[in-house]
Amino acid sequence: MLPADTARLRFREMTLEDLDDMARLLGDPQVMAFYPAPKSRTEARKWIEWNLENYASFGHGLWIIETLDGRFVGDCGLTWQRVNGTRRVEVGYHVLPEYQGQGLATEAATACREFARTNLAVTELIALVAVDNRASQRVAEKLGMRWIEDDYDNPALRRAVWGMSLTPQRVNV
Repeated sequence: MLPADTARLRFREMTLEDLDDMARLLGDPQVMAFYPAPKSRTEARKWIEWNLENYASFGHGLWIIETLDGRFVGDCGLTWQRVNGTRRVEVGYHVLPEYQGQGLATEAATACREFARTNLAVTELIALVAVDNRASQRVAEKLGMRWIEDDYDNPALRRAVWGMSLTPQRVNV
């Protein structure tokens, strides 16, 4: 199962055939400005493999987002994260620089929020956001999230936990 298409985007599972696009995305210094460093091609491959494991284990992960005509935009999806000693579902997103500032991260994250609300038995959705990343904070705000706490599990990254309650509408197991 995948999030529903949006007005401008569609979702699909990552495959190893996406390595060139994912290496370009995760290796971009602007995209990775709030990470310790851009990822290498080998690390991008491990990112894809991690998501393939997530799909197999949980039925979700980060998905490829692309325009309705098939142009690669980035990734967005739902992953389990350990935050301050608790497992929580996070919505995460990365968008190529040429697509930033167009509301696409918000559009994709909104579809993922609705997917979580409809298909996952969770009552909370979070986003881990670097304290200086105002653009990602705005996406979280537009989703209806608010700052909850700082992330103490990895203080070197200086991330805040943004979150919101979800009222599941239906649970598919």
